[in-house]
Amino acid sequence: TSTVIAARDTQGQSIGHFEFHGDHALLCVRINNIAVAIGKEAKLYLFQAQEWLKLQESSHGYSCSEKLSRAQLTMTMNQTEHNLTVSQIPSPQTWHVFYADKYTCRDDKENSQVEDIPFEMVLLNPDAEGNPFDHFSARESGLHEFFFLLVLVYFVIACIYAQSLWQAIKKGGPMHMILKVLTTALLLQAGSALANYIHFSRYSKNGIGVPFMGSLAEFFDIASQIHMLYLLLSLCMGWTIVRMKKSQSRPLQWDSTPASTGIAVFIVITQSILLLWKQFEDTSHHSYHSHHNLAGILLIILRICLALSLGCGLYQIITVERSTLKREFYITFAKGCILWFLCHPVLTCISILFSDYQRDKVITIGVILCQSVSMVILYRLFLSHSLYWEVSSLSSVTLPLTISSGHKSRPHF
Repeated sequence: TSTVIAARDTQGQSIGHFEFHGDHALLCVRINNIAVAIGKEAKLYLFQAQEWLKLQESSHGYSCSEKLSRAQLTMTMNQTEHNLTVSQIPSPQTWHVFYADKYTCRDDKENSQVEDIPFEMVLLNPDAEGNPFDHFSARESGLHEFFFLLVLVYFVIACIYAQSLWQAIKKGGPMHMILKVLTTALLLQAGSALANYIHFSRYSKNGIGVPFMGSLAEFFDIASQIHMLYLLLSLCMGWTIVRMKKSQSRPLQWDSTPASTGIAVFIVITQSILLLWKQFEDTSHHSYHSHHNLAGILLIILRICLALSLGCGLYQIITVERSTLKREFYITFAKGCILWFLCHPVLTCISILFSDYQRDKVITIGVILCQSVSMVILYRLFLSHSLYWEVSSLSSVTLPLTISSGHKSRPHF
């Protein structure tokens, strides 16, 4: 089931909208008090969204009855259960459903004395096989399969690399803390994908899903975003804030000075507040990567500013660095940072080129894939350099990226 609406007569007001598609889209209505519905001559009127908008913006000044007469489809509510098939829709279209009866267009108060009509309305779309009872709406089609493949990929990667990664973290080393934070963020993303898959699996059968799993997926994703933001800011802000106090042989490190830590924490808290604000305003569990409100727009602006700030800082490092090895390290690190921060804004702009019902899917799938690629880039970078500095004779030289303990006399890993 795609959408189930329980409603009462609302006298000419919209009681719902839905995106029909395919060849056998279905509108089912179940009425509790059929006698009252027949007495009131109750009907449902279906308008295509574009036609209804034209009707509203028209300068002709259509009356109430004239507007209703221009409905593309009409259903008379004279049966306990009534089905209406919406056929031959080449591409998904939004339809508005309106209730009206013989009192709707009257100015008198006679209708206030008449009993209301409770009814349930079910709107259905066909799946790939034309079956309208086991499906997703046009906005959600394909997400179930995507999260299944994503969970499968995470499982295969875990079977292959989990042991070696655990050994790298367990034995410590210069990249120990970075790998721990990065691994935590990755596990949170995997947990989000699994929760989404469980939610969509259930949703494909009952049209409701498991709201708790949907909320859990959002929580895991937010926690992953916060972990990665703090990691990248901690690595870059230390160089930006205290650049003049450090030796040029240590231009980029995880610094623990009050200034850099304060800025990192402030930005992390700001993003956390915006993420929670956006989630409270958007009750859907299917589109937490899309941005339809003020909080979402502010998040996009924040990520653009962070990408520009970190990009400029890393560019200055790269231009003055003479070591080819270190320069390659910074370039790769910059790619991972910029990809993580800019994937949301860029995909939001790209989604404008797609139809309305495809935009949320483009953003959600694109963001997850881009952030996964960003994590792979950072993993390869930190693991390879950790191994290199352990076996190389250059390990006595301060690393280009280490974790500072606040002491200036000697490096600590």
